[in-house]
Amino acid sequence: MNSTVKGFIAGILAAIFYGTNPLGTLPLYESGINSGSVLFYRYGFASILFALWMVMSKESFAIKRGYAIKLAVLGVMFAFSSIALYLSFLYMDAGVASTILFSYPIMTAVLMVLFYHERLSWTTMLSITLAVSGIALLYRGGNGVTLSAAGMTLVLLSSLLYAIYIVSVNQLKISLSPLKFTFYVVLFGWLSVIAFMLLGGYPLQLLHGPLQWACGIQLGLLPTVLSLFFMTIAIKNIGSTPSAIMGALEPVTAVVISVSLFHEAFTLRLAIGIVLILSAVILVILRKR
Repeated sequence: MNSTVKGFIAGILAAIFYGTNPLGTLPLYESGINSGSVLFYRYGFASILFALWMVMSKESFAIKRGYAIKLAVLGVMFAFSSIALYLSFLYMDAGVASTILFSYPIMTAVLMVLFYHERLSWTTMLSITLAVSGIALLYRGGNGVTLSAAGMTLVLLSSLLYAIYIVSVNQLKISLSPLKFTFYVVLFGWLSVIAFMLLGGYPLQLLHGPLQWACGIQLGLLPTVLSLFFMTIAIKNIGSTPSAIMGALEPVTAVVISVSLFHEAFTLRLAIGIVLILSAVILVILRKR
């Protein structure tokens, strides 16, 4: 398969899988599980699933010390991006936070221009504009919602850390398979979440019942294991900025889930938002071709 085609397919799959976050997160929140514990189970189950995948694939766990240091930095960066986003939910509506989070393609493009002299074409700028506009239309918050300064700071920090992560994955010269690469990123991310919980005084809440366990495993498998695995492949094959723009499909997936499973209304505004996002994705694909 052509590497560009492979990269776009991987980017689309990564976004779709990441968009399944609400499937596991919302039921756990509703049953009283705190955000620290949700992150603990998400990264924990992902680490275990990756380890099992490596064993079945007969992949060696051996890693060079230099690689381990680089992957540890990536893991900490990715984990604290998640932590900052989850903390922002304490200060602002989750829908607003998730909308603002999608500033990361813009940050990714700016980082690539400033530090790696990537040429920012008009098609890239148009794609980002279409994607951000579509995301804004997908948000369905109430009127009169005020934005907290603390919440804004946290969600922008989350977005910046994720943008730096995407750029770093593309630029760091680490000769590992996508499977081993992502396993160690998630493992170091899990250790970072544990450290955060210990320092922040977050108690670990145990899961009870089949539904909570199913939600925890789903969070580990779909939006973490598969999403990160395919995102790594996408970044390596099509670059940081196009992979980031592909992420616009994440909220589209969330909308489809909300409409089909949670029976939320599908409005003209949502339809226009989805069309704008799909237009942005198609524009990026056509430009890359």
